[in-house]
Amino acid sequence: MGKAATDRIEEQVRAFFPANAIARVQVLEYGDDPEVEPGETAIRVFISRAGRPEGKKADEEIVEAFKEANHAVIKKARDGLPRFIGWVEFRADGPSGAAGPRGPVLRIGGRGGRARALDEVSEELTPVMTRLGAADLATVDTLITAGIANSRAEVLRWAVGRIRERPAYAQLQERVHEIGELKAQF
Repeated sequence: MGKAATDRIEEQVRAFFPANAIARVQVLEYGDDPEVEPGETAIRVFISRAGRPEGKKADEEIVEAFKEANHAVIKKARDGLPRFIGWVEFRADGPSGAAGPRGPVLRIGGRGGRARALDEVSEELTPVMTRLGAADLATVDTLITAGIANSRAEVLRWAVGRIRERPAYAQLQERVHEIGELKAQF
């Protein structure tokens, strides 16, 4: 995405909120942040400190006050941003404009806010968090780029589904059931 496009998105975000509420806006693309997936764009909005002290408690108060003061505007922003925006995150601005350590965050959109795949609509899904090394993450992102899946979560569901299709998995399930029956006898 070019500078003109990111500037336009930043202007659009700033237009939703009072002029002094936002310190700065970051438009993030894949590679800018580990949470941004291939083909996704995200926005990180830094809430102005306006002379308030630093620290986790102060950051919590800043985020909470922003949320309360801008509840309706945040909903309007979520609905008014382009569909390719995966999520928008609001956090207190760090000292001297630095992001600082990750503090309290208000996020709209994101994993639950994206368009759901057809197979997700018909069943209830349980969120599972995993950590991947660089090689595994590159593999997952390659599958997304190739069009096998639309998100990292979808790639992992796809991979687990391929394991379930193997005949050895059915045998493994039978053995686990047998072990469960043996345990119940103790």
